[in-house]
Amino acid sequence: MSAAARPVINVYTSTGKDASATVPLPAVLTAPIRPDIVNFVHTNMAKNKRQPYAVSVKAGHQTSAESWGTGRAVARIPRVNGSGTHRAGQAAFGNMCRGGRMFAPTKTWRKWHIKTNLNQKRFATASALAASALPSLVMARGHRVEKIEEVPLVLADSVETISKTKDAVALLKAINAYADVVKVSNSRKLRAGVGKLRNRRHRQRRGPLVIFNEDNGIVKAFRNLPGVEVVDVRRLNLLQLAPGGHLGRFVIWTKSAFALLDSLYGTYETPATLKKDYVLPAHIMTNPDVTRLINSDEIQSVVRPAGNKHEKRPFTQKKNPLRNQGVMNRLNPYAQVLRRAEIVAGLKAKSGKVSKAQPAKKTQRAKTTATKFLETLHSA
Repeated sequence: MSAAARPVINVYTSTGKDASATVPLPAVLTAPIRPDIVNFVHTNMAKNKRQPYAVSVKAGHQTSAESWGTGRAVARIPRVNGSGTHRAGQAAFGNMCRGGRMFAPTKTWRKWHIKTNLNQKRFATASALAASALPSLVMARGHRVEKIEEVPLVLADSVETISKTKDAVALLKAINAYADVVKVSNSRKLRAGVGKLRNRRHRQRRGPLVIFNEDNGIVKAFRNLPGVEVVDVRRLNLLQLAPGGHLGRFVIWTKSAFALLDSLYGTYETPATLKKDYVLPAHIMTNPDVTRLINSDEIQSVVRPAGNKHEKRPFTQKKNPLRNQGVMNRLNPYAQVLRRAEIVAGLKAKSGKVSKAQPAKKTQRAKTTATKFLETLHSA
């Protein structure tokens, strides 16, 4: 399997092995790949299929309730009229009430659709097409393309005349692309949540995208295969080229559709003929191989030589002299003498050579002096 960096692409027959011809690589497949633009455009386009929803305008208000006013030591929220039932006297209408309406009830006239600039949509489509021509991105998206002959995969125009699904399956097996359909079939799972009750009971992966030029039966042949989608080359859709905003859809082209891309999107020398005033987006970098650029002779001849791997600090690190004896000795040379004396005294005390100092006993003279003082104090 090879990448799309060559100037020509092989065109394979329906048997999938023989290359019947070659076709030049369209310029759009070398367009800059911008995941940020693709994700932004996909997010906006996906919102245009939503159906409006809202709660009923009557919800929470289908009761007769009036406020009791002040003076009854209860809140002034409207309360249900009547008596003899639990509902009577209960608060109503408010969003904090049981059975009341929601806060700011949703309306069907919300702004559901989002307009996206035409040039942004075309940029995103060009990026998605370019990503589909890189085997690494196609495989990273999860498609089983390990055994196909080439990426992008181009087939002869005779494929457009296939009208039977069994012939379509035989074709996919011949070009070693049926493994991707099997992957989709095995991924079919029951949807979690209430969506299973809303006509979307199952969910599954995406398979190959077949792009054709003329429908001579190819749509009927492929449309019933799980995960396989068929689209006209003039109606390319970002939602199909990059489902979920993820680049790298596995695309199977017919020869005439592949050759039409230069007319649809133009080249870097000539503008598009089927789109008015459209020119392919330019690359920010002509050569994205940064390592090759840095190591080139032109750059290495003018850059400064590399310095040492480990630079010495331009300042001395602050150290605590109370914890670092070396720093303390530099500040106070006598501290080393004190420390040694402290260590020696500790060793002597541990070995028992030095007894603990006993408190001095009071002498007889001190006792007599204290006694006289007390007598004089008490006799006064």
